[in-house]
Amino acid sequence: MENFDFYNKTKIVFGKDVENKAGEECRAIGSKVLLHYGGGSIKKSGLYDRVVKSLRDAGVDYVELAGVKPNPRLSLVKEGIQICRKENIDLILAVGGGSVIDSAKAIGVGVHYEGDVWDFYIGKVSPEKMLPLGVVLTIPAAGSEASPSSVISNEEVQLKKGLTNICLRPEFSLLNPELTYTLPDYQTACGITDMFAHVMERYFTTTKGVELSDRLCESVMKTVVHQAYRVLKDPSDYTARSEIMWAGTIAHNDMIGCGRSQDWSSHGIEHEISAIYDVAHGAGLAVVFPAWMKHVYKNNIGRFARFAHEVFNVDYDFEKPERTALEGIASLERFFKDIGMPVRLSEMDIDDRNIETMASKVTGNGTHTIGGFKELSKDDVKAILKLAL
Repeated sequence: MENFDFYNKTKIVFGKDVENKAGEECRAIGSKVLLHYGGGSIKKSGLYDRVVKSLRDAGVDYVELAGVKPNPRLSLVKEGIQICRKENIDLILAVGGGSVIDSAKAIGVGVHYEGDVWDFYIGKVSPEKMLPLGVVLTIPAAGSEASPSSVISNEEVQLKKGLTNICLRPEFSLLNPELTYTLPDYQTACGITDMFAHVMERYFTTTKGVELSDRLCESVMKTVVHQAYRVLKDPSDYTARSEIMWAGTIAHNDMIGCGRSQDWSSHGIEHEISAIYDVAHGAGLAVVFPAWMKHVYKNNIGRFARFAHEVFNVDYDFEKPERTALEGIASLERFFKDIGMPVRLSEMDIDDRNIETMASKVTGNGTHTIGGFKELSKDDVKAILKLAL
C-alpha cells in the first residue's frame, strides 16, 4: 500500500425529503445563494418549488442561473462568475446531477480568480479556494456531490478538461433517492455506467498489498450490477435507488482509491469523444472501457481474471486464467448491453474520421503518455479507439 492523505469535508444528508433541508444548510453558511440548475425537469417534478420554499423559510435570498447542459459549457460558467461577483453571492446551491455540480464548482473557483477560469482546467494555475457549495442531487452518476473534481467543456475549442483540487469538495450534499424515480432509463443507465467506471479506474492498479481497497471496489461493483437490474425493472424501488445513489457517491469520494495507483486513461479518452460528439459521458465510457480492457489485459491477466471472478462470478480457470479474463470483459459488455448502453462507437454514429485528432489531443500530440495501469502512447489510444469502432 502506498502512502496517502484522505480528507473529505462533505456532509452527506441521505434519505426521504432531505431536499427540504436545503434552506437550513445554506443559512448556516450564508444568506445569499446562486441557485444553479439545468432545464425544466426540476420545475416539472416540483423539486424547484420545494427547494425555493426551503430557502425562503430559512431567510435565504437567491439568484437563479439555469441552463446547464450535459458536458457543461464554459460559457455558462463565465456567466455564473459574473453573477456571483455582481450579486455578492455567499454560496452556490447546485440542484441537479454531475453536470450542474461541475458547473457550480467551476463558477465557485472562478469567482476568486482574476484571470480566465479555463486556466485551472488546462493546468496553468491551481485554485486556492472555492465559493462554498451545497448540492441537491438528482442524478446518481458522477459522484461530484462528494468529490474534489469538476469537468468542463470549452465549446470554442472542442476540449473537455477536468480539474481536481481538494477545495472543490462541496460543503454539504442532500441525497434523496426518491428524486431519481422519474429519470429516463437511459439516463439511469448512463449514471450506473459512470459510477462503475469510476471504480474500475481505481481497481485496475499496479499497486500490491491493497486487499481492503480491492474488496471495497469489488463490493461496490457487485452491488451496482445487482441493483442495476432491479432499478431498471422497477424505477420506483426505493431500496434499489438508495443502493445506486450511495454507490455513486462511494465510487468517487476517494475512499476506495486510498493507497493505490490509479489509471484514468479511459476517462481521458472518453472526454475527447464527448468533446467532439457531445455524447453522454456514461455512454462514451461504456464504449471505451471494454476496448481499453482488450488492449491492456495482458499487462496483468491475473487482475482481469480476478475482476471476472469476483464481480461477474465467472469460474476461475487456473490452468488458463486468460480465458477467465476474456470472459470477464465479455461479461462487462453484456452488462452494458443489458442496461441499454452502446458498446461500439458505431452505435453512436461515430466513425473513424476523428481518431487521429482525439488520440493527438489526449496525449498532447504524442508528447506524453496517459494511464497508470499501462502507459498509453498516442498509437495505443488510436488502437483502442479502433477496437471501439
